[in-house]
Amino acid sequence: MKIVILGAGMAGSSVAEALVNEENDIVVVDARQDLLDALKDHFDIATVTGNAAHPTVLEQAGIDNADIVIAVTESDETNMLACLIIKALYPRPKTIARVRAIDYLKRPGLFGAEGLAIDIIISPEHIVMESIRNLVEFPGALHVSEFAGGLVRLFSVKVVENGFLTGKKIRTLKERLSDSKTRVVAIFRDGKPLLVSGDVSIETDDEVFFIAPSQEVKRVLKALDKLEAPIKRVIIAGGGHIGKRLALALEKNHQVKLIEKDPIRAHKMANELNNTVVLLGDCANENLLLDESIDSADLFCAITNNDGVNIVSASLAKSLGARKTICLLNQNSYTKLVPGTGIDVTVLPNQETLGSILKHVRRGDLAQVTSLCGGTAEAIEAIAHASNEENSVVGRSVDSINFPPGIVMGALIRNSEVIPIHHDTVFAENDHVVMFAMDKKLVSNIESTFKRI
Repeated sequence: MKIVILGAGMAGSSVAEALVNEENDIVVVDARQDLLDALKDHFDIATVTGNAAHPTVLEQAGIDNADIVIAVTESDETNMLACLIIKALYPRPKTIARVRAIDYLKRPGLFGAEGLAIDIIISPEHIVMESIRNLVEFPGALHVSEFAGGLVRLFSVKVVENGFLTGKKIRTLKERLSDSKTRVVAIFRDGKPLLVSGDVSIETDDEVFFIAPSQEVKRVLKALDKLEAPIKRVIIAGGGHIGKRLALALEKNHQVKLIEKDPIRAHKMANELNNTVVLLGDCANENLLLDESIDSADLFCAITNNDGVNIVSASLAKSLGARKTICLLNQNSYTKLVPGTGIDVTVLPNQETLGSILKHVRRGDLAQVTSLCGGTAEAIEAIAHASNEENSVVGRSVDSINFPPGIVMGALIRNSEVIPIHHDTVFAENDHVVMFAMDKKLVSNIESTFKRI
């Protein structure tokens, strides 16, 4: 598959890295030669220097025989214009555009069937906001993502010393969970996956992933002694696109304060948010945090556009008594700085966004993809279809398909109902199957088994 990526920034680089080893022909376009040189130093890709919305530059990238164009430059307008030009001149490629500004996204008709001719619109800021809101809804979880239109959730917990999970074997959890629809799908130890079996023992510092019906998640967290008290008082550090979205999402049911250091931006936020207290100041200022009773905050969420500020302010807030802290990091390598800071959860925007792109690029019929563990693993919701080929899953049982080790069945959704999945479960047409691939190299097996029709 030939894929043209417009934009060599953090988003474009993450997409290129995820796709370059999957037998794809990748071309990246950007006006900055230094960004393109950095990509070529690490990956076997082609690059074109120039304005991503100029037809001549697009032609140099081979747009006429491209299968997919992913427009993720820093400019919404460039992304949209590039996709419109491609649709007008070269109808073959599927177009995906990143759009950040709420003013565009809040107008449904702009991107509908009668709107701009762009196939798919993605909003990283909205995706990240939803990820954080899930963590607010399910305190105690390290990661939460939705599948099957919200019927099923994947979530992970960190194993603490002398906690309920410490030393337990997987098979012993079944009695505690008492739910045949909840499954352990992965254990990551020191950043590496372990094959899940009943005899595997859980150890301190493991990250354990579960899949469960959404209405069961809080009960499961409680059964594992991981459900924390509800979050009521929230302090958001950063009034950018994500901060504004998060405040809008939480302010009706939570006590929200937002800290923004830019006077113009702070004034704008104060006018647009109805029930949020907007504070002008530095989120890493100890006196400001103390004045705002940081020790009574249930959650301090550091989501500025500066990773260093996020790490410092979240660590400071934790040391001053904030019950829980979330830190947004654009640079994955900065996660190495987090241990010892007291920060509870890190959110990686590029990883959160990647899945929304991959589900449109994968060759199988995939309804949802979530990139996990630094991009090394994926959770996938695939749709079963009958075909004349031998590897169709329809009419076959789970144990007859011989999925390779490392692909774990998580949930089966049939006619909008979550049903237990076992070794003898027989797949039917249009079943939605949620699986965990411990290594993204295994994804090709899922693609070939759940082909589009």
